[in-house]
Amino acid sequence: MAQLVQPTGPAHTRILSVGAARGDLDVPNDDIVGPIDSSDEWIRQRTGIVQRRRASAEIGAVDLAVQAGEEAILRSGLDRSEIDGVIISTISNVAVTPSMASLAAHRLGLTPAAAFDISAACAGYTYGVGQGDALVRAGICRNVLVIGAEKLSDIIDPTDRSISFLLADGAGAVVIGASDHPGIGPTSWGSDGEKWDTIRVTSTFEEYRANPTEVPWPTLRQDGQTVFRWAVWEMAKVARQTLEASGIEPGDLAAFIPHQANMRIVDEFAKQLKLPESVAIARDIEMQGNTSAASIPLAMHALLEERPELSGGLALQIGFGAGLVYGAQVVELP
Repeated sequence: MAQLVQPTGPAHTRILSVGAARGDLDVPNDDIVGPIDSSDEWIRQRTGIVQRRRASAEIGAVDLAVQAGEEAILRSGLDRSEIDGVIISTISNVAVTPSMASLAAHRLGLTPAAAFDISAACAGYTYGVGQGDALVRAGICRNVLVIGAEKLSDIIDPTDRSISFLLADGAGAVVIGASDHPGIGPTSWGSDGEKWDTIRVTSTFEEYRANPTEVPWPTLRQDGQTVFRWAVWEMAKVARQTLEASGIEPGDLAAFIPHQANMRIVDEFAKQLKLPESVAIARDIEMQGNTSAASIPLAMHALLEERPELSGGLALQIGFGAGLVYGAQVVELP
């Protein structure tokens, strides 16, 4: 009987490069406080956000994905023919099919790379990194482009006080390839669907189609207090488990790059983990806002632009959000 051949790949992987694309519009707090009957001071105190970056009407999430992917590819030094996998994490695809990844792969000149989307909201980038790492080490792909891309301004209600003022548009991309040493640690991930309604849309598309005159266009909502407690207490446990699984102590880290959900969550997270002052903490949310699946690579890109000496150091990255879902890794910064 013939025996199947199974591919094998390199023992280790790392992030080779990072790229970013931010919305072209600066939207300060004063521009959005009227409909939510709020103030610049209230938003800053609750979230740490001074402004958020949003995209003009003619710019779609796939356009942001392509821009970020292009920078990551150029910085990787690879020929496009060497990138044979594209993963996009998004909740912003305007079509049920085709995938945003297939469109982006075509526009980036990566055909015939395998391409698919994943839907894991704010944890989606870490899910993509986990899958990209596994695909390369399994020998299924040589190099994988992982992108988190969102245009969340399309799915907000300007009058909503629960989440609308947080959300922004952007994309972040990394290229994952072979390494002669471990550059991506074990992925810790999971979900808790019992809490699915903590971060949700107001209605399904089926409900909207059945009664568009009475059911509004689906937009995002959240139970802020529940999300805050879950993110700070439960995700701190996941972060510690990730460090332990990677054989890393907090003092070994050069950076901490959590999902940019809320500045208060970021700061409380750092306290829970007892991070030493030597660890750089990404706080991209102040001027960018919350971009869901794009927030971690965008924050990584900004941190490395500001502090290039961090390159080659270790970073703990963790995403968490609607589902509820979460994912984390320790990675070597490109």
